[in-house]
Amino acid sequence: MSKAADSEAKQVRSSRQRKPNGRNVSLGDVARGAGVSTATVSRVLNNPEKVAERNRLAVTAAIDSLGYIPDGAARALASRQSRIIGAVVPSLDNALFAAGIQSLQRRLKYHGYTLIVASHEYNLEEELEEVKILLRQGVDALLLVGSEHDQKLVQLIESKAVPYVNCWAYDPDSEQPCIGFDNRKAARKITQYLLDLGHTDFAVIAGRTENNDRAADRLRGITEVIKEHNLSLPEDRIQQTSYSVKKGREAMRMLLKAGKRPTVVLCGNDILALGAIAECQSAGIKVPEEISITGFDDLEMSAQMNPALTTIHVPSAEMGEQAADFLVARIRQEPSMLHTEIMADLMVRETTAKPSD
Repeated sequence: MSKAADSEAKQVRSSRQRKPNGRNVSLGDVARGAGVSTATVSRVLNNPEKVAERNRLAVTAAIDSLGYIPDGAARALASRQSRIIGAVVPSLDNALFAAGIQSLQRRLKYHGYTLIVASHEYNLEEELEEVKILLRQGVDALLLVGSEHDQKLVQLIESKAVPYVNCWAYDPDSEQPCIGFDNRKAARKITQYLLDLGHTDFAVIAGRTENNDRAADRLRGITEVIKEHNLSLPEDRIQQTSYSVKKGREAMRMLLKAGKRPTVVLCGNDILALGAIAECQSAGIKVPEEISITGFDDLEMSAQMNPALTTIHVPSAEMGEQAADFLVARIRQEPSMLHTEIMADLMVRETTAKPSD
């Protein structure tokens, strides 16, 4: 074997031996493997969106091939950033939040950040504790859900000068940054659509409004429009409950037992609507021929149900992506809009019709 071939073989063996322990692979090894400078490798690790796609892919391939593991602690010490973003959501058992968080994570990864997610089960004290934990871990920014928080939470975040944003809600008058949609306006839109169909006899299965400004705003939007048309919505026609199919069925059962049957039931989300429809089908009540039912969220299943659900489309994926861009811009002290409204559209499908005579 020639000296050149022998040298090359040793390099290959050395690379293979180092791969299981990526800590032994240096930035220079990655640069040589990718055919770029160490500065380019560093940019890919810290600001990948500023690197040409060809070089970014080459560096990523070299990192995978060599088993390179960046020293996160060293990077954080050098940049005074952990490159970790925290997100605190009300529940992890919710497809709507899952879609938004998935989009957020994907976009943050593109920017070179890692996401940590925590939940508080609609408990504002628990939300505060989760935020404290994330701040102790040194997160660079935070995503929160809604605009209703413990006042201590906002004061704590702002005292630490940590960028944050409220999502899934929109309040242009707030001093807090937000990216979301107007829950009240969206609820008004779907209620007005039902009035235009000719409905006057309403009932509501709402999410619990305590510590949930989104549910409260949706219920407020519904009741406002009904009152504006000089119609009534008695207390026994409003069921507040937890978000589950079972709870949707139970709430619908209560409404059906309450006396005169409403011609339409507005549900606080698609999961509750699914339960309401299931209860009607079990009772032999046809949807929408005998009763119309609406949801809110537009989950993937909603268009595939039989009948397909009339609902409000919540742009969770778009919110997650825009939230990622906003937080990264704030970390870099780049210009960004304090309030961003994303439209929530009415999706008319098969669970609504004109009231039967």
